[in-house]
Amino acid sequence: MSIASDIKSITQPLSQLLPGASSSSGSGAAAGASSTGGATDPSTVSGAQQSLAGDQQMFLTLLTAQLKNQDPLSPMDTGQFTQQLVAMTGVQQQIQTNQLLQQLVSNQGGVGDPVGLIGKTVTATTNSGTLQNGSASWLYSTDGNAKDVTLQVTDSFGRVVSQTDAGQTAAGEHAFSWNGKNLLGQQLTDGGSYTLSVNAVDTAGTSVPSHTYQRGPVQSVEQNNGQTLVNVGGVDVPVSSITTVGAGA
Repeated sequence: MSIASDIKSITQPLSQLLPGASSSSGSGAAAGASSTGGATDPSTVSGAQQSLAGDQQMFLTLLTAQLKNQDPLSPMDTGQFTQQLVAMTGVQQQIQTNQLLQQLVSNQGGVGDPVGLIGKTVTATTNSGTLQNGSASWLYSTDGNAKDVTLQVTDSFGRVVSQTDAGQTAAGEHAFSWNGKNLLGQQLTDGGSYTLSVNAVDTAGTSVPSHTYQRGPVQSVEQNNGQTLVNVGGVDVPVSSITTVGAGA
């Protein structure tokens, strides 16, 4: 039993999954990146992964069958299937390289070089705030007029430390500042991380969509577990959460 032709038919499409896959893994990865301008369509990467997984399984199935049925007096030449296995490994490495390139581009969030944001005033979507100098501030907005708005602040353990009834609120952006005191009137220590929740309802008692933000100058940029974060008002937020960029403060 010989399945060399079957193995070849399986692995042949793999060399075309990514540009430059038929060359060495280093040059192939570079070719793949340059042909896409440093970014890869997520659907292309996903499709390549699925195709590769199916082809690898078929290859192993055929290889196992050939090993079981080979003539013990004339064993098969292992060179060919070893080359095909190496080719598959090379394509897999190139797909992973394109994934990393895709992640890198996504982390930049379409705002260019994150380091260039330092000192500029940005608005970022987040419900987090940091207690500094005895207070923490947020911006929030409602998509429509609200008959009643309740603002609730919770600590890092999910415990409610403050609740404020903002009453009737018009649609648009509003500022909220918490004085850092808990429900017992005790001043909390600076440095804690807190979350603002907005509950808005209209005259019919229907929930009104709301959003929370931080706005201020970017103080620093850092990489954390592959994610680019910027510090705005003492809060670290993903660069992808930035909605507007303005001039320096």
